[in-house]
Amino acid sequence: MGNLKQEIKDVTLENAPENAKLISSDIQKDIINAAATETINVIVKDIGDALFSILVDESRDVSMKEQMAVVLRYVDKKGCVIERFVGIEHVTSTMAISLKAAIDRLFSRYGLSIARLRGQGYDGASNMQGEFNGLKALILKENPCAFYIHCFAHQLQLALVGVAKKHVQVANFFCVVASVVNVVGASPKRSDILQEKQIVHISQALQNGEVASDTLWGSHYGTLLSLLTLFSSTIEVLEIIVDDASNSEQRYEATNLLDNMQSYRFVFCLHLMRIILGVSNESSKALQRKDQDIANAIGLVKVCKQRLQEMRENDWDSFIGQVSSFCEKHNIDVPNMDDIYIPRGRSRRKTYETTNLHHYRVDLYYSIIDMQLQELNGRFDEVNTKLLLCIACLCPDNLFVAFEKQNLLQLAGCYPKDFSTIELMALDDQLQNYIIDMRSSIEFSDLKGISNLAKKMVEMGKDKVYPLVYRLLTLSLILPVATATVERVFSAMHLVKTRLRNRIGDQWLNDSLVVYIEKDIYDNIDNEVIMRRFQNMKTRRGNL
Repeated sequence: MGNLKQEIKDVTLENAPENAKLISSDIQKDIINAAATETINVIVKDIGDALFSILVDESRDVSMKEQMAVVLRYVDKKGCVIERFVGIEHVTSTMAISLKAAIDRLFSRYGLSIARLRGQGYDGASNMQGEFNGLKALILKENPCAFYIHCFAHQLQLALVGVAKKHVQVANFFCVVASVVNVVGASPKRSDILQEKQIVHISQALQNGEVASDTLWGSHYGTLLSLLTLFSSTIEVLEIIVDDASNSEQRYEATNLLDNMQSYRFVFCLHLMRIILGVSNESSKALQRKDQDIANAIGLVKVCKQRLQEMRENDWDSFIGQVSSFCEKHNIDVPNMDDIYIPRGRSRRKTYETTNLHHYRVDLYYSIIDMQLQELNGRFDEVNTKLLLCIACLCPDNLFVAFEKQNLLQLAGCYPKDFSTIELMALDDQLQNYIIDMRSSIEFSDLKGISNLAKKMVEMGKDKVYPLVYRLLTLSLILPVATATVERVFSAMHLVKTRLRNRIGDQWLNDSLVVYIEKDIYDNIDNEVIMRRFQNMKTRRGNL
C-alpha cells in the first residue's frame, strides 16, 4: 500500500471537494431541518382543508428560555381524531399578545389560517385565561367560532389541589408527607435502606397473596400508595435517622415526623386522601387520551361526582374500619370515638366540646368530601353550558338515547361560518332521517362515544349520506378535551435539550422535536424526498 499512496492521493483527495463536511453540525442541522419540513408537510397535507383546533402550552427549557409548543387536533379522512405536534416557538414574553404573535408566525409558515380554527385548549396558566387580554380572548376576537374548552384533566387535578389548599388539616397532612419524602430520600444511604425494607415487604406480601403496588413518589396519588405500602419500612428508616443522624436538627425533624406519622389523625387523612385521589385517578388518565371526546369527558366527571357522593352517604363504616385495622396492625392508638376531641397544640379551655366521632366524621370526612364536590362543580361549570350539553346529544350509547334534535340544531347554530340558513333547514330534515337510520342499523347498535361514531360513519359511507350531520360531528370531535399531547412535548424537549446539550438553537430544537415526536410520519417518508429537500436548500459541492 505504501507504494500506492501518491496514486490514492491523486485520485481521491485531489479530486474531492475541499469543503465537503457532511458530518459537520451545519450539515446535520440542514438534514434534520429537511426531515422536519417534510414531516410537517405530510401533516399539513393530511389536514387539507379540514377544520381544526389548537392546543398550546408553554414551559422553560434547560437554558431557561420560554418555549411555546403547538399541537393541532383534527379529524382525518377516516373519521379518526388526530393530534399532531407542528412546532415549538421561542417567546421572549409569556404575555398573551406575544403568544398570539408566535401562533400567527407558525400559521403563516405552514399556510394555516385562523379562520379554520374551531377550538382552543390550554393548560390553565393565568396568562392564557384572561377574559380581555388573554390568548383566548385575542383568538376569539379574531374568530368567534374558535371555542375555548378548559383542559378537563387539569380541572380534575386542580379540584383535588383545591381541597388541600382550603382544608387546614389536609394541607398540614400533605406538608408532613412532603417532609417524609424529602427526609427519607435525602441521602443514597437512606434510600438504599428503604429499598431493602421494600424488598422484604414485597416478599412478605407475595407470600400472603397480596398484590404490591409500584413505588411512585412522583405524584400525590402515587406517593400515598407508596406510603401505605411502605409504612412500616418508612417508620424504620426514620427511627434509624433518629438514632444515627449526624446532627440534632436531623434527629429533631425525624422525631417530629415519627410523631406525626404514628398519630391516628395522620393515618385517617392518609386513607381518606388516597381514596379521594383514587376516585379521579382513572378518569384523569382517560381524559388524557388523544381520542377522548367531550361527551365522554362529561361522563367521566359525572362518575367522579357520583362516586364521591356514594362515598359520603354509604362508605363511612367500612372506611373507619379500614383505618382502625391499619392502626392496630402498626400499633397506633385508636381514640375512643365517644370521648371529647382535643385538638393537638391547643388549650382545652379554647376547645369547642365535640366528640372524636363528630370531629372525624363531620369535620374531616364529610367536610373534605363536600369541599371536593364543590370544587368539581365549580371548575366544571362549563359542562352546564349549551355547547357541551348539545354535543352530548350526539353520543351513540344505548341506541342514541341522548339524541335530541333541537339541541343539535342549536349546536349547529353556534357555528354560523359552517352552517348557512339554508343548511340549517336541510340539517333539520337530515337529522330525522339520520336517527331512524342509526337506530335501525345493527352496525351502529353497540357504539360507544362519538369518536367511534365518526369512524363507523366513514366506514359505512354514512358521512356522504348525511354530510351535514357528519360536519356537526367533526366540529364536536375537534374540541380539545385535554392538553396531555402538548405537555408530552416538553417531556421530549428535556430529552433533546439537556444540561450537556444546552446550546441547541431554537430551530434545531424545533426540528429535532418534530422528527422525534412525529416519528410515525417521519419513518414513512421516502429518504429520496428528504435528500431532494436537503439538496435544494442551498448550492452544495457534494451530494448525499
